[in-house]
Amino acid sequence: MLIGVDLEVYPGETMVILGRSGSGKTVLTSMLVGLNTPDTGGITVEGVEITEFVTDTDWRSLRLKTGYLFQGSALYDSMTVGENVAFPMVQHTDWSDEEIERRVVEKLGQVGLAGAEGLEPTALSGGMQRRAALARSLALDPQIIIYDEPTSGLDPITGDEIGGLLRGLQQALQVTSIVVTHDLRLTELVANRLVLLDQGQWAFQGTYEEFLHSSHPEVLRFLHREPQGETTP
Repeated sequence: MLIGVDLEVYPGETMVILGRSGSGKTVLTSMLVGLNTPDTGGITVEGVEITEFVTDTDWRSLRLKTGYLFQGSALYDSMTVGENVAFPMVQHTDWSDEEIERRVVEKLGQVGLAGAEGLEPTALSGGMQRRAALARSLALDPQIIIYDEPTSGLDPITGDEIGGLLRGLQQALQVTSIVVTHDLRLTELVANRLVLLDQGQWAFQGTYEEFLHSSHPEVLRFLHREPQGETTP
């Protein structure tokens, strides 16, 4: 459940939605992609009220300009890496095979996987799978990218590499990014601004530097990794 949540994400920025498990991150993300609709209030994207969308046709324009990086990558094991990246293009465009092939090479190069087109997803490490999934999310040159726990299940070093990649892509492509995570290190690496969810409500909004100096009890618990009900004096 979300209560009184009010947030504006500016074009070209990276907004991190931070929170512990059960804080409301999944509910918020599901609303952004149309899986759930808020009981009251609205969600506006580029001046369009998406809570009024009813059919897949209504959603089509927004979904074509929105990339989504799934938690755990969600690559198709029955396809090669190149075929995974090509999948959105095959499904949603009338581009020629040559153009799709060119763009697959381009997108894999952007995420540091040049030459991986013919590999099977199972042959990739967890970090490489995350990069391949990111290349797929870039396939249609989205204006908005939603990242769902992009460092989940990765070791700290690989997580930092993914965080650096996200930051570099945002700077290069100037996309609007929403990063849903509980990872403070990733937040430090990529956030222009962040919000902290606590039991469905905002506990904090601001920059990472402001977050570090906040006296809100949930911020202190989060920073010091304390159980619910305890705070640092």
